[in-house]
Amino acid sequence: MGMLPSEIVTNILVRLPIKSIIICTSVSKAWKSLIQNPTFISTHLHHSHNKNLLFFNLCSENQEEFYALHNDDDEPDFTQHTSFDYPSHVPDPDAKFCVVGTCNGLLLSLSNNLTMDTSRLCLWNPSVRKLVNLPPTHFSSDECIGFGFDPKTNDYKVVRVIKLMERLDFQIYSLSTGDQWRMLRVDLAPICAFCHHEPHAFINGALHWVASRLTDNEFLYFILVFDLGDEVFRHEILPPEPIGHTGMMSAFVSVYKDSIALIQKDYNCKLHIWVMKEYGVESSWTKVLSLNISNQGFFDLEDIPRVIGFRRNGEVLLKLDGGQLVSQDFESKEIKDLGIIGYKNTFVDPYVESLVLLDKASNGVVTY
Repeated sequence: MGMLPSEIVTNILVRLPIKSIIICTSVSKAWKSLIQNPTFISTHLHHSHNKNLLFFNLCSENQEEFYALHNDDDEPDFTQHTSFDYPSHVPDPDAKFCVVGTCNGLLLSLSNNLTMDTSRLCLWNPSVRKLVNLPPTHFSSDECIGFGFDPKTNDYKVVRVIKLMERLDFQIYSLSTGDQWRMLRVDLAPICAFCHHEPHAFINGALHWVASRLTDNEFLYFILVFDLGDEVFRHEILPPEPIGHTGMMSAFVSVYKDSIALIQKDYNCKLHIWVMKEYGVESSWTKVLSLNISNQGFFDLEDIPRVIGFRRNGEVLLKLDGGQLVSQDFESKEIKDLGIIGYKNTFVDPYVESLVLLDKASNGVVTY
């Protein structure tokens, strides 16, 4: 291909599987430079072969977290595409890590060793065998973490939300600069609260959480949206029906197709799922499923059915008693056993294999 125009070479390479592209970096300096160019990496992301994968974080018999990618469009077998472990020899062989978010083939992992004075966060791409150590930061049990891609600046950002006495502090890390954490201006941070145990949803360049504020001695719930590009907040109204005991609600948001879903557990032992049929249109909230989880003989909270995500076709993914993972269709109510056993921290995210991080070689970047 030495005599071919660079446009044609690019057009051929972006259609190759990841492993073949990595091998091509050894063909010549010109090819290596082309493949490691940020423009090529971005172009490849939009041409990726494996766009219909689902990421699962699972747990081995020795209580070590491992990861599996399954073909979401492979019916009825739901075959496994690949599985892999965290590279335990980097950066700290004694620390245990768990994945808390995914985006464009990048995994955000967090040290779960609560005895450490600082928490360790890494951005990791198993496809290119590279990870970036984020700047050390003091760990707080009251904080939560969001992670996503800012299409306006072509940048990946990690957001830490730290609960203080009367307000929330927001710290932002930008992969493009690799600098220290920076604080969001105090006057921009909303006055509200949300549970740090519940996950975030990233879609359309923004992070989403269920939040609340106390108004006239009543809890007002809403979806707090943080735009990663403009770094500003906005609110989305929840469906009119969800409410919990004495005004308190247990709920979180998840990505559903090209929009979001609200998952709420009430005090009558029912699990309700709402979807926003059209993203950003509050009148499009629609209840799609209610599950009765009472009288099931659950003695351990971990055995109660839990929503862990959604398939691309809209089916909800549930972890049942004993860790069994199933999917359920909203209309037919048909339940499919996925043949996978999850654990208490299992979640599911859409996944795409990518070359993100391949062009990174500065301090803090580890190749293994």
